[in-house]
Amino acid sequence: MGTIFDLLMDIFGDRAAMMLGLMTFLAAGTFAFSVMAAVRVRGAVKRRTSRILEDEAGPGHSSRSLRGSSLKAVQRLIEYTTKHYSATNDENMKVLRRRLVQAGIYDARGVAFFFIARTALAVGLAGALFLLLPMFTSQSGSFFWLVVMIGGIAGYVGPSMYIDQRISVRKQEHRSGFPDFMDLLVVCADSGLAMEAALERVGRELGDSYPSLSANLHMANLEIRAGRRLSEALEHLSDRLGLEEARSFATLIDQSIELGSSITDALRVYSDDMRHKRLSRAEEKAYALPAKLSLPMMVCIFPVLFVVILLPVFVRLHVGNF
Repeated sequence: MGTIFDLLMDIFGDRAAMMLGLMTFLAAGTFAFSVMAAVRVRGAVKRRTSRILEDEAGPGHSSRSLRGSSLKAVQRLIEYTTKHYSATNDENMKVLRRRLVQAGIYDARGVAFFFIARTALAVGLAGALFLLLPMFTSQSGSFFWLVVMIGGIAGYVGPSMYIDQRISVRKQEHRSGFPDFMDLLVVCADSGLAMEAALERVGRELGDSYPSLSANLHMANLEIRAGRRLSEALEHLSDRLGLEEARSFATLIDQSIELGSSITDALRVYSDDMRHKRLSRAEEKAYALPAKLSLPMMVCIFPVLFVVILLPVFVRLHVGNF
């Protein structure tokens, strides 16, 4: 340090102290700015790395992307609609929730999804017809607006028709599997299992053949484990299945428990009744088959027979050789 000061004294003379302070200030400032630049560059690298990782995880998950903003807006709309309709407890909402459960939609936001889909389809189909119909036809006036209204009505009733279709498919599965459910329940009851254990065992056995029925039985078992009475769990099961046979089964078990009669004997009699009903339904379908085949025969077979029989006569009449 003394050597540096002596050298500065030889060069600058009386201003050596001032030059030494200035050089010290410049050195400290350069070091501080270097540290700040390094920290800033490191922070920029971290931000770029996090952005790259978010893009690799999925471009839709970025909060700044259009898709991310759209997803957040849709999520807020669903939450608002769910909150609005969850507070409504009138008869129409109860029926709609029951229909959604029977269709296999157990999500608490199912009502919100239903109304949002119905509104979006109605507006979307009407708007699509309003924009695309002039490209394919030149007709305007009442016919144009009639087609647009029909499109809006079709979009409005479309979700309801979809729910009805799912309910009918699941009811068919439940109706087909209910006699097998009763037979297995009788076997479990004869082997000494309690009703709760028998329901759980039968639900596992029916998982491959009738997955929807097995899922509903599993929910009934969960309700029983949560502390609900067997009769109430079976009533809820019948509501989810939407079958008259399930309601009769719940009533049968409830009456057997209240009267103290043998549940095994009641199940055996009811199981025989279920088998007879399934056989009756099969016979009914077999007897209705000829009537159902009459229309395809009239449309597809009889015209061919008429052509084969009358074509030679027509040809001879046409050429004059008859």
